[in-house]
Parts: sequence; C-alpha cells; structure tokens
Amino acid sequence: QVQLVESGGGLVQPGGSLRLSCATSGQFNDYSIGWFRQAPGKEREFVGTISRSGGSTHYEDYVKGRFTISRDKAVNTVYLQMSSLKPEDTAVYYCAATRLFTNEFEYWGQGTQVTVSS
Repeated sequence: QVQLVESGGGLVQPGGSLRLSCATSGQFNDYSIGWFRQAPGKEREFVGTISRSGGSTHYEDYVKGRFTISRDKAVNTVYLQMSSLKPEDTAVYYCAATRLFTNEFEYWGQGTQVTVSS
C-alpha cells in the first residue's frame, strides 16, 4: 500500500514553468507512479508515468517534450516538471500508484490545482 500527497500547484503565466511534487509513504519502491489531470468539464486524462526503478518513463503526446517526470528514492517523492505551459494545461493534477506501468492505478492523491493564465 502507498499514500500520496501532491503539492506545488499554483498560478503561472503562459510559457512559464512549475514543478509538482508527489510525496509518498508506504511501499514506494513497489509502485510505478503516474500523473493525471482533469480540467473543468472534461474527463481525467493520463499525462505520464515513471517506473519503479525510475529508469523508464512514458509521456502522452500532448505533454511530450514539455513535461518531465522524475523520482527521488531518498525522499520517496516523484516530481512533475512542467515547462512551456499553455492555458490548456490548466487542470487539477493527480499522482497515482500502480504495480504495473501505465494502467491499473490503485492509489490516488487528492490533487493540486494548476492554472495557466496571464
């Protein structure tokens, strides 16, 4: 089992950068950690994921080249570094844990709001 808490959201101007954190407790090393987002009135969408070892990552096309996921085992935390932000990136961002890689996410954080606006 693993618990997840997101932080780092806020208001940023278009073209800016922001780093989200997903602090975990429990069996951190047993899980791949993914990031999702949900904009108002839209369905939740997958952003990307990082493997248990941190050696593999996957990103959806709409964030590829702009977002980077990393994990720090020393502090049991996964990061989502976002750059070249666009207004359409505005959403609540969630991290989630899976024993697989890109699906069957079992545990979820509460989310953190990211707003991209001038």
